Order: sequence, then C-alpha cells, then structure tokens
Amino acid sequence: MGSFASNFAFRLFLKNFQFLTEGSFVENSAYGNPVFSKWRAMLWPVHRDELLKLIPLLIIFFFISFDYNVLRTMKDTLVVTAKSSGAEVIPFIKLWVLLPGALLMTFLFTRLSNRWSQEKVFYVMVSTFLIFFFLFTFFLYPNREFLHPHQTADALEKILPHGLKGLVAMFRNWTLTLFYVMSELWSNIILSMLFWGFANQVTRINEAKRFYGIFGIGANLSGIFAGQASVFLCQTVYNPNLPFGQDAWEQTLILLVSLVIVVGIVAMLLFRWLHKKVLSLPRFYDNETVEQEKEAKGKLSIRETFGFLLRSRYMLCIAIITITYNLVINLVEVVWKHQLRELYPDPIQFNLYMNQVSTIIGIVATTTAIFISGNMIRKFGWTFTALLTPIILLVTSIGFFSFFFFRDSLSHIVNITLGTTPLAVVVFFGSAQNILCRGAKYTVFDATKEMAFVPLDVKSKLKGKAAIDGVCSRLGKSGGSLIHQSLLVTFSTIMASAPYVAGFLLVIIAIWMYATRYLGAQFNELTSSGSKSILHEKKPIKPRLIEEAV
Repeated sequence: MGSFASNFAFRLFLKNFQFLTEGSFVENSAYGNPVFSKWRAMLWPVHRDELLKLIPLLIIFFFISFDYNVLRTMKDTLVVTAKSSGAEVIPFIKLWVLLPGALLMTFLFTRLSNRWSQEKVFYVMVSTFLIFFFLFTFFLYPNREFLHPHQTADALEKILPHGLKGLVAMFRNWTLTLFYVMSELWSNIILSMLFWGFANQVTRINEAKRFYGIFGIGANLSGIFAGQASVFLCQTVYNPNLPFGQDAWEQTLILLVSLVIVVGIVAMLLFRWLHKKVLSLPRFYDNETVEQEKEAKGKLSIRETFGFLLRSRYMLCIAIITITYNLVINLVEVVWKHQLRELYPDPIQFNLYMNQVSTIIGIVATTTAIFISGNMIRKFGWTFTALLTPIILLVTSIGFFSFFFFRDSLSHIVNITLGTTPLAVVVFFGSAQNILCRGAKYTVFDATKEMAFVPLDVKSKLKGKAAIDGVCSRLGKSGGSLIHQSLLVTFSTIMASAPYVAGFLLVIIAIWMYATRYLGAQFNELTSSGSKSILHEKKPIKPRLIEEAV
C-alpha cells in the first residue's frame, strides 16, 4: 500500500510537471505583464527560463531531505530500543549532548563562514557528517559491546533515582548517543542552515513565493522514498553471505547508512554543478548580492549573531515560533515513542513502524504542498497560513492526550469493537497526531518561516538564520527535554508526568500564536511597496523583484 501510494504521488508530480511546463501564459490587459494560466498558477507557477535554477535546487533539497528522513527514524530506533534504554533517554540526550553539539556546530559554521565561501563551507560541513556516519557504521557500532561501559552504568542505576534512568542509558550507550546527535544536527546544520540559507540567498522574493511550495513537494516526496527504502530493507532476513553484519538489524543499518553516504556525495556533486553552470549567470544570481555576502561575512561573529536577534523584534519573533514548535513537538513525541516502544520492543519492528509513519507523512505533506501550501500563501496571506501549524498541533494534541488519559476506562470497549489492545489504539492516535503535525511542519510551517527571511538583506539572513536554525531550534528541543527531565525526576515515569506535559502544551501554543500574528504584521509591512527595513540597517533592504508571475 505504501509503495503504491509512493509511486502514485511521484507519477502525479511528473504528470503535473510535464503538463504545466507546456502551459501557456495569458496576458494581463491592464498592465501588459505576463501571468500564468489559472491551473499553472495554482500547481506549477514557474517560468521556463527559471527551470535551470529551480530543478537543481529541488533535487539537492530532495537528496538532503532523503538522508534526513532515513536518519530521523534510525536514530530513534537505536537509542529507544537499546539495552536498558527507552524513550526517557531522548530528553537527556537533547539537553546534555545535543544542545552543546548545536552550539559547537554553529560556532564551527560561523568560523568557516568568516574564512571561506558559502560553497566551500557546504562541502566541509557535509563531508564532516558523512565521515562520522561511515566511522559509526563500520567501527563504532560493530564494537559497541566493547566500547559501552555496562558495568559502570549498572552501578549508577543502583544508586541514582529511577527518574534518572534515561541519563544512565545515555551514558551506557554513548556511541548510539553520538549517532543520535549527528543525525539530529543533519536537520539543523545541513538542511536548515546550509541549504535554506543558500536558497534564501539566491532566491528573489518573487521567486520564493512560487518556489518554496514546490520545495516542500521535493522534501515530502523524499520522505516517501526514504520511508519505503527503509521498509524494504527492514523486511529482509539475515543473509549470511554478506561480509558484514551479525544479524538482520545490523545488516539493515549498514545498508541504510551506506545509502545515506552515497546520496550525500551525489548532493555535493550537484551543488558544485549548480554553482559552476547556473549561478555564474547574472540572470540567476546578481553581482550586488555577492558583494553584500562578502561584506556580511567579514563582520560575522557569534556575539554579533545573537545580539542581532535581541535587537530585532522581527528576528526575535522568528526565533520564538521556531523554539515553540520544537518545544511542542518534542513534548508530545516522547510520550508517543514511549508507548511505541512498549508495543514494538524489537528494533526492526520499531524501525519498520516508524518508516511506515514517515511514508504516510510524506504522502500527506506532498498532497498538501501540491494543492494547498503555496496557493494558501498566495490567496490568504502569510499570517493565516503560518497560524495553521499551531492550530493543527493544538487540536491533534488534545485528541491524543484525551485518549491517552482515558484508555484504561475504554479498554473493554476497544477490545470488543476493534479487537485490539488499548496500547495499540494509543499508538495509533499518537501516529495520527505525528503525521498531521509533521505534514504541517514540512509544508506550511517551513515555507512561511523561510519566506520570513527572504525580504531581509544578506547580512540579516546570514546572522539571523545561523542563530535561529543552528541554536533556537535546539533550544526548543532542549527546553522540552528540560521539562521532561524535571517531571521525570519528580514523578519517576513518563506515564505519571503526562498530565503536566499536556498543561505545558497549552501555554506554549498560546505564545506561539501570538508571536505568529505579530510577525505576520511586520512581514506584510516589510514586503509592501516602499517599506523600509525594520531592522534599521544603514542601508535599506533593496527589493530584488522580477516581473510578477502570480
């Protein structure tokens, strides 16, 4: 079923691409500007001469997102199903290892950006991640039993409170913890800071309104393909003829990470081709922007980057919506993954289920990106579209926690009517919540957040985006982890702390919605004709518009 849906979504995309690139323009009699026909404006609002720029960007985004989706499910499987571990290990990893790792990577990105071009920084950062994944797969993981301090961890479990079990598991399985951190940082460093930072720099505001919805399609199709590739490999049995792997799961892990490495290398090669063959043409990337980039790079520093956020309410609001989203999604996901681990303790079954969910997320998000996301921004505006994500999270979280709290009283009814256990139903509702929320995140949330950067000058994009994507998202996840840790220390288990998690969600979502409304008003002011920079730079933001296409 998942494979059929994946093929259908891809065929639909190719059919739309072929039809829409052959579509015709209609003439606006009032202004004499070329605009798209009705269906083309809705589904493929791209000029033919823009395809040379759009298609490589889209493919690079697809490959980077493919690796992200493979790594995202694998990292959860490794740490949650590891020896003496569970979902309670995730909050401890995100606070005590992931947050320092994000700060370190952001510092490295800043230093490299001061010394080298954006293109060289991309190659160095991507290569660093791929080399680590290679070392983990072929050295650290096969020798994990020798490297992991099980005796010390067993002694710590006896003397520490039960609520710190996750902290001990993080220490016990330290190689898996490192893999979790690097996989998570792939999203923030490679996907958000490097790719989106690059896309924002080379994309004009007029192009962004039309391209970013299409980027969402590429990312979401990658989720479908990554999910089905992982499902296929998880369903294979142990093959003793292969020269690697002691069991079926280890062979699956090696094959999946090898696929990640190959796809990452191809993305770097395509990135090089794009710079050499496309962005060297003035009609795709103007010289004025290049000079602004050089000027901004010379002044980039960690202190200035964060001071920049505090001096600008506009940037501060982008930071708030980034932090609050990650707070909410992480508070809910820990509870869901705890239930999922109880239902599927085996790593192959756990990873298989996670990738089926990932496939459905890709299908939902692709459909949304094709028919809803870009058109909604154009028709209803930035603010309305940006508010959809917190509203969806609010409604689905209420549904998930409602069934979670009343599952014992409904166990008899569930067994009679559905023929399954209450645990399976709770996992199902959590999966539905995760699918809808991730689908919204990969379409309307990402598109509106990235669009908020586009009207800014190059220096603002570099500094603000480095702080927001490199650290603020980590602060949100670490903040959710801190909340979970405090509750675990107090109540010992995830089950006992769940009612308080639900209470935190309501407060955080309210803050998120307020920041979104304020940012929407500022965005409309900034993109209106003749507006001045709200960041009070010495030079006002110069619009880089081509003819209107929608």
